[in-house]
Order: sequence, then C-alpha cells, then structure tokens
Amino acid sequence: VQLQASGGGLVQAGGSLRLSCAASAGSFTTYHVAWFRQAPGKDREFVAASHLTTRTPIYEDSVKGRFTISRDNAKEMMYLQMNNLKPEDTAVYYCAADSRWVDIATMERIAYWGQGTQVTVSS
Repeated sequence: VQLQASGGGLVQAGGSLRLSCAASAGSFTTYHVAWFRQAPGKDREFVAASHLTTRTPIYEDSVKGRFTISRDNAKEMMYLQMNNLKPEDTAVYYCAADSRWVDIATMERIAYWGQGTQVTVSS
C-alpha cells in the first residue's frame, strides 16, 4: 500500500490541525494504521494507532485527550485531528500502516510509511 500524508502547516499554540493520509495500491482495509512524528534532533516516535476492525485507538500519553485518530475505509483515508496544539507538538508527522497490531507502535516493525508532513506550532 502507498500512503501520502497532507494537512500540515503553521498554527499558533492552542490551535487545531487535521492531518490526512490517502492510501492507494493496496488493500487498505486489511491494515492497522498509525501516526508517528519526528521532531528535530529526536527519534521518530509513536503518536496514535487505530485497529483495522474494532477501530480501537491507542495514543501516546502526551496527546491523549487532544488528538483523535480515525479512518474511512470506503475512501481509503486516515486522519489525525489535533486540538489544543502545543509548541512541543512541532514535528514532521508520518502516517503508517501494518498488518500486525502487536507491532503497530514500534517504528522498526512498520511495513508501510507515507512521506512526512510538517506541523509547526508557534508559542
């Protein structure tokens, strides 16, 4: 499956952004999906994931209550709604997909990546 992320931009602290990720060339409905991010000088880290059938979401602690992951299988799209953004959320955000739920939060185990989209939160 091929993934393409979009929707990043510059926003003030407290603002919102919605990231989108379009899937193609594969069976999107057979994959769990996730978002990761990489801040300057830091490793890529897990942000959120959604189970392919139960839609059960999991989140990294710092984004709980502020970010919401969702997917639309009919449109082969996934989303990350980000509210109450903070300067520490500044990073390049990547969408990802994998067939194994147990590994969905582990960067090294992810099979498919989209290109990143930059999110910058000003204070």
